[in-house]
Amino acid sequence: MRTYLDHNATTPLRAEARAAMVEAMDVVGNPSSVHAEGRKAKMLVEKARVQVAALVGCLPTQVIFTSSATEAAALAAAQKAQHGGVFLALPTEHDCLGVWTDHPMASLIGQDGNICPEGGESFVNQISSLAGREWRDDRTDVALIAMSGANSETGVMTGVNGNGFVSASRAGTVPYSVVCDITQMAGKVAIDLTEQRPSYMILSAHKLGGPKGVGAFINLTRDDPEPILRGGGQEQNRRSGTENITGIAGFGAAAAAAGQDVATGRWQEVAELRNILENTLAASAKKTIFVGNEATRLPNTTCIVAEGWKGETQVMQMDLAGFAVSAGSACSSGKVKASKVLQAMGYTEAQASCAIRVSLGLETTKDDVLRFADAWLAKYEKHEKRAA
Repeated sequence: MRTYLDHNATTPLRAEARAAMVEAMDVVGNPSSVHAEGRKAKMLVEKARVQVAALVGCLPTQVIFTSSATEAAALAAAQKAQHGGVFLALPTEHDCLGVWTDHPMASLIGQDGNICPEGGESFVNQISSLAGREWRDDRTDVALIAMSGANSETGVMTGVNGNGFVSASRAGTVPYSVVCDITQMAGKVAIDLTEQRPSYMILSAHKLGGPKGVGAFINLTRDDPEPILRGGGQEQNRRSGTENITGIAGFGAAAAAAGQDVATGRWQEVAELRNILENTLAASAKKTIFVGNEATRLPNTTCIVAEGWKGETQVMQMDLAGFAVSAGSACSSGKVKASKVLQAMGYTEAQASCAIRVSLGLETTKDDVLRFADAWLAKYEKHEKRAA
């Protein structure tokens, strides 16, 4: 029997999304056409736009559909050119954002996984302070700052009360924008934009039960973004290319269902399973490190460090035992290297190379986590005996 515990990499397709996609497949019109068939296709796109907007707490007009969160990140990065400045990102950012940075910002995360290791000031406020005060004299070229609402490898969330946002700033002499990656947050925790509001957000359908190959760029500014794909002027001239109606319909349906799950507290049940898993492992493997377990985390994610036991070895052994887990971000799978995220958090290269990520889903059961714990501990004990 296979047990899937890698939901941060991708999630199973929700029944609601599948049904919406099947319905959309029978719609023949192009949403840019003005006839009845085109208008029906357009209605599907706009319905999904409303559904995604409701999930993330923005206006439907602020949702721009893309092929992925990676494309949305590229669209965000393109906006820095408007200001002629540099793009800065935390070293823990996903590569889809980090690759665009002119240079990474120094890590402010402690080895214990806490987001605010110094002075009690929140991680986000430290970043905001750096952007708005320290750079006021020396770094007036800052145009865009990137940070994730929740890290995909550790589940650690940033910001006051874990809301994961830095507000955009236009004060003083340092105008800068903020792009927040909510790919892992969306559909697991409530998105609250009332107090802190980034300039842009990016997310992906397949992380919340929708199909692969569709994402969204959320523009919370007053200005239309400079497009990176030009052509037919779709998405109100913000992203050209005929819309992926089937994928977008599935995205919208998944977003609506995910919002209901958050509202009804289903992820709190998942958090309880995550805690059971960690407590079970910690009781028998006392040297095990659970990254960020003292910080605010996503309810489904645990990053486990078993020193001396390579992460890729753990993944392979668990795979043979019937469990799907990962050794880091799915986008970096196949690359046998220590996690840059953990190293940025202060862990050694040796520790970072011995980490795995277990990410639960709404269908995960207590039996699933206990069976995984038994299988992992059995392999762990063998490893410890060989190492002794």
